[in-house]
Amino acid sequence: MGTETSILLGTAVTIGFVHTVLGPDHYVPFIAMARARNWSHRKAMLITLLSGIGHVSSSAILGALGLLFGAELLKLTSLESVRGDIAGWMLLSFGLAYMVYGVRRALKKAPVTHTHEGIAHTHFGPREHVHDPGKANITPWVIFTIFVFGPCEPLIPLLMYPAARSDTLGVVTVALSFSVVCIGTMMTLVYASLRGLEWFPQKSTERYSHALAGFAVAACGAGVVFLNL
Repeated sequence: MGTETSILLGTAVTIGFVHTVLGPDHYVPFIAMARARNWSHRKAMLITLLSGIGHVSSSAILGALGLLFGAELLKLTSLESVRGDIAGWMLLSFGLAYMVYGVRRALKKAPVTHTHEGIAHTHFGPREHVHDPGKANITPWVIFTIFVFGPCEPLIPLLMYPAARSDTLGVVTVALSFSVVCIGTMMTLVYASLRGLEWFPQKSTERYSHALAGFAVAACGAGVVFLNL
């Protein structure tokens, strides 16, 4: 392996790691939803893995098509920027909608006081039947769709250098290195966070867990839209 190739691979690995760690939208939604919906670690890892594959694959395919048809880097990065805006708004909208659902769910579980044989009793529970849209199991698909739209902005510029030298193996190697590190970092952060959160009791916040999860996702979406995170 040549010096230039080694440097390029090291750059791809470093940028893949930093890009993921500095983008909380890469892992916070999975942590929040797994915690609120009581996903098993196995399910959370699977959803993170598939979403990560969709996330990097969409940019890799776009970059490959751009290289094939000779598209300019500026045009590709502009398209990635538009995709990023769309994904950010989707994440923000989904988070807000889920937060509203979580607030309504929490209010339905407000304490109810009634009198039985002259003694007042207070208990927590739904005052009426509450339909849980999560039972349709669409949440993982929504997150997956958002991540397919979400671009890996640094990937395409990384591919341009070996492509300019007609180094097909270099393009593939850089894409795979970046993708493996990005997805691996996502899964590591999600798993480590879920394990760490097990030390904190969930009962005190259980009633508001869905609202808090929606808020966390919405905050990530807002960071992407307004702060370009």
